[in-house]
Amino acid sequence: MARRFKNLTLVLIMVAVAAVLSMRLFQVEPPEQPRDKRSGRLIADYGSWHSVLSAKQVYAPSDSFGVLRPMEGGLYFTQADAERGGKVGVNKLTPKGEVASIIAPEFDVKSRVHEYGGAPVLAIGNSLFAVKSDDQRLYRIAPNQAPVALTPADTRHADCVSYPKGSRIICVREDHRQAGDPTASIVALNLNFENEGEPLVSGSDFYAAPRVSPDNRQLAWISWQQPNMPWDNTELWVADLDPKGGINNPRRLFANLKGAITQPLYSPGGELYVVADFNNWWNLYRITPEGDAQPVLELAGEFARPDWLLGNHSYAFESEEQLIASVQTEGRTYLLRLHTQLGISESIAAEFAEVTQVVKGPDGVYFIGSKVTPEKGIYRIRGRGVEWVYGPRVTPLDPRYISRAEYIQFISDISGLPVYGYFYGPMNPDYIAPDDQRPPLIVMLHGGPTWRASLSFRRDIQFWTSRGFAVLDVNYRGSSGFGRDYRQSLYGLWGRAEVEDAIEAADYVMDKGWVDADKVAIRGMSAGGFSVLSAMAFYHTFKAGVVYSGISDLEALDRETHRFEQGYLHHLVGELKPNSPLYRQRSPLYHLDDLKAPLLLVQGAKDPIVPARQSEAIYAALKRRGVPVAYLQFDDEGHGVKKPLNRIAALNAELSFYGQVFGFTPADKLSPLAIDNALALGH
Repeated sequence: MARRFKNLTLVLIMVAVAAVLSMRLFQVEPPEQPRDKRSGRLIADYGSWHSVLSAKQVYAPSDSFGVLRPMEGGLYFTQADAERGGKVGVNKLTPKGEVASIIAPEFDVKSRVHEYGGAPVLAIGNSLFAVKSDDQRLYRIAPNQAPVALTPADTRHADCVSYPKGSRIICVREDHRQAGDPTASIVALNLNFENEGEPLVSGSDFYAAPRVSPDNRQLAWISWQQPNMPWDNTELWVADLDPKGGINNPRRLFANLKGAITQPLYSPGGELYVVADFNNWWNLYRITPEGDAQPVLELAGEFARPDWLLGNHSYAFESEEQLIASVQTEGRTYLLRLHTQLGISESIAAEFAEVTQVVKGPDGVYFIGSKVTPEKGIYRIRGRGVEWVYGPRVTPLDPRYISRAEYIQFISDISGLPVYGYFYGPMNPDYIAPDDQRPPLIVMLHGGPTWRASLSFRRDIQFWTSRGFAVLDVNYRGSSGFGRDYRQSLYGLWGRAEVEDAIEAADYVMDKGWVDADKVAIRGMSAGGFSVLSAMAFYHTFKAGVVYSGISDLEALDRETHRFEQGYLHHLVGELKPNSPLYRQRSPLYHLDDLKAPLLLVQGAKDPIVPARQSEAIYAALKRRGVPVAYLQFDDEGHGVKKPLNRIAALNAELSFYGQVFGFTPADKLSPLAIDNALALGH
């Protein structure tokens, strides 16, 4: 009997092998998808298209530049390394485009002054001064020497500048050594050994942008007080530097003018310039000998961005009479050459979607530029031309798969103010959808909420459009780049105004017939996640929502937020008064009974801003009520998903979520996301 079964098994194996050989011999293949007779393209549902851009290709490239710091014979720049979990190193770039690693990514150069950091590195000759992420101490790193810690533990430093006459560096300090809130100051540090430093300026809640004049005789800086954010109202100060230590004659300039002043910078001849929004727009001003603010060029455009990070540089001097500046107007970015004495400008380039870190190098003005296509890198301006100097090595993307944005702008029926956005239609040369279909729409909300969407190429957007989705990236009320009044039009209305704008923007593209009104999703992270939860809890336009580290409890946020943002909610929502129901009324966490559309929550277990228990509470409540809901937690993440492998997993989970909610099968080989109450989806 055993022998008979053995023979039968051999026969079955032989039959299977013969079948495989027969298929190969006669080229028998599974039936193909139908093709459009005219174009030859495959016919498939929107969302189910196979894309050449995988989630790994979205988040694996190391194309994130941070700061540029000039040096003799070139410049240094910071760059994240995705293969090392997004840790940041420092490279040296020569004028010929040669690049050498100076600080390995394992060191991880990151500052946490004001929590969000910025400006963590300074170059002086062949020495670097860099902040190490894990201990926040400032180190001197010189050739053939071990790093030397210059600052005490439990202090944070950033935005440092050289003070050659005093053989020191001047930095913004945040001191966490005492109980309670940290204290802020500007200090001068010795270059050679660990030291307490010499306090130069103190007494304000926050400081930024210390700048030394070319003759080393004057120090300028920015300060502000709570509850202001640096894009609300700031102060410009100057003082005389004493070569023996300390400062003399500190004085505040144009105290009679109210506005957000930022980016002080001395010209080669010693004139002080700033960017300020005295006329509603962040324009350039020159400080006269009498201490007045004299406009260099007045236009309806922005020469700055909100200072969430220290060390923003939007302009640099070519000479005493000329400077190069980046300006945003009507949602687009331009590079201008300004003739400072004549007050006239000429366009240098208009092909860049984002321009940051405009700095003077030894052989031209450098900047970090990105475009609407994948090109991104460090560029140099010399004379009339703009030349590419260095860029990251990334897998190229066939231009036929790139969706180009259509700029939209309309007047809100609710507010009477403009709403801005970028609409990306599906784009894949291999596919076409059935004639009776319209694509699903993903409405994206930027964070902040005082930030902005831009035209800069984003692989995550192309991930969706190349699969057959449409994407709408919205600049709602409160977004930057459209003037001070628009930036503050969200104040008192957060959780309402931006949601109304997102709904009207979705209605705008639905009315044009561009998308399927029954397949409209909304997604956002942090503050954008709060807006998504508000949209889902208080309105019913969106058929699905995806929330990354979404704020849901404003009372908890007010209690637990860090010092930098302690006054922010008072602007965005209103002052929290005793027994006032306002914050609870605006908090989606307490208004889940009317939330019925499917929701995906993505959360970091170590999130200090949005504790995981809040997202877990939302998940449990919706699961209990029978609402389709999924919860994805990363144990090694804090606020937001930042590690490349986790971002890849989250993006694939989001694709699986949309497929289950909207009833299509993604072409990608995915592990299906577990959705509780999935039967309620009706597919």
